[in-house]
Amino acid sequence: MFYRNSLRGAGALASISLLAGCGVFTDAEADGKGNVTVGTVSEPSTLDPAAAYDGSWELYRNVFQTLLSFPTGSTTPQPDAAECKFSDAANRTYTCELRKDLTFSNGEKLDARAVKHTVDRIRTINSKQGPQALLGSLASVETSGSRSVTFRLKVPDATFPFILATPALSLVPPGEYPADELRTDGKLTGSGPYVLKKYAKGDRAELGRNGSYKGFAQRRNDSVTIRYFKDSATMVKALEDRKIDVTYRGLSAPEVGKFQDGLPQHKNLRLVESVGADIRYLVFNAADPVAGKLAVRRAIAQLIDRGKLVRTVYRGTAEPLYSMVPKGIAGHTGQFFDVYGEPDRDKARKILEDAGIDEPVPLELWYATDRYGSSTEAEFAEIKKQLDTSGLFQVTVRGKPWAEFQKGYSAGQYPVFGRGWFPDFPDPDNFIAPFVGERNALNTPYRNAEITEKLLPQSRREVDRGAVARQFHRAQQLMAADVRLLPLWQGKLYIATTAEIGGAERALDPQTVMQVWELFRKGKW
Repeated sequence: MFYRNSLRGAGALASISLLAGCGVFTDAEADGKGNVTVGTVSEPSTLDPAAAYDGSWELYRNVFQTLLSFPTGSTTPQPDAAECKFSDAANRTYTCELRKDLTFSNGEKLDARAVKHTVDRIRTINSKQGPQALLGSLASVETSGSRSVTFRLKVPDATFPFILATPALSLVPPGEYPADELRTDGKLTGSGPYVLKKYAKGDRAELGRNGSYKGFAQRRNDSVTIRYFKDSATMVKALEDRKIDVTYRGLSAPEVGKFQDGLPQHKNLRLVESVGADIRYLVFNAADPVAGKLAVRRAIAQLIDRGKLVRTVYRGTAEPLYSMVPKGIAGHTGQFFDVYGEPDRDKARKILEDAGIDEPVPLELWYATDRYGSSTEAEFAEIKKQLDTSGLFQVTVRGKPWAEFQKGYSAGQYPVFGRGWFPDFPDPDNFIAPFVGERNALNTPYRNAEITEKLLPQSRREVDRGAVARQFHRAQQLMAADVRLLPLWQGKLYIATTAEIGGAERALDPQTVMQVWELFRKGKW
């Protein structure tokens, strides 16, 4: 059985289109032909799904298939390569029956053996940058015949169908993906709507229709080119010059403002605004001699002025966030505001003094220079300014490209670093569970037994995901006391397109991952 749709109102994406001089497209206007070129500042870190728990999913969603998925408009998992259900009352046995005659683009059969191979290799390889943390409740994978797969869970886990629907579980052919090591030939083979015809790191990915695809996606174009940009300014210039048709991720707040102002160079360009569940937050390394001190973390939480941060840097394209669970998702609270209130230098100073910590406290803040848009640099400059101005901290800000940044925080080299989170699936569990425990998505151990051993297990017994608010409210009380993570803001997602492109309103799934098959080139405008 699938879930009651308790989060449909909370998790669904809403879109607003702004367009100079033109009307809004209808489905009937799609001719299903031609190439669409998409620009983004979010390039894959790897082509192997076993080593990616990041924005690489945006490519994966379009070239790989998953057992379940989130068709446009759905916030609960629906059949893709298989139909699945819990087959026991305890929510510990999950069975899937594959579609008939599925194949990968290389001709290999997509059968039960391939599904087991996909899941087992994620756990065997156990990449530090991989999605194995999502499979913590999985005990084993069993097959019966060529089409039946059974997942045995260690504990009840009502979120497991959501996990199977994420690109983390992108299905791969055993013949081209080794069981115990990553694929390193720079190629990609899946069974999704498109095939990767060409990939040039730092430049582009060329996608063409997969002739053997069997799934829910209705492709509205012949092919898609994804162009990768180092910064949003270059990406926007490419859109203005019609070198790309669509921008996805990374528009800075000033650039969004320019689109909204209707500048001459933006004539016949559209701006689509989506309600986002993406968040930004700081991560504190408990093993660091400075950030490992609770008083230091609490003093920072007492000083950060989120309202000023979003006004100064994001100009209405984000809003202050006082919870790791964002607004619109069950379990959201304002716990960090309840504990720390408005920014207060005197309270912060007393926290440090009571702990015997001398001021100013030297502190390093790190961020990814090429991951979350060009406003990130300005964001960290504003955080530094706020902390330095208090006289309680002496901050140094450092940035590195994403690949190096990942390695650095995974190795525990950064005292405090910034991360963004685009949800794996629209459920409060996905804003808490990935960040706690000995092994988590941040590779920065966060031990809190009440969260990991009591609250999360309790919530995962509840199939009605709208009924788990109590557990997540308590989890956030504990997180506000620990300040291992400090939520900063919740964003909106913007896509800009040329007037000739339709479908942008439908091109985002509940994970805010681009579904490029929804984009189409209109005929004569």
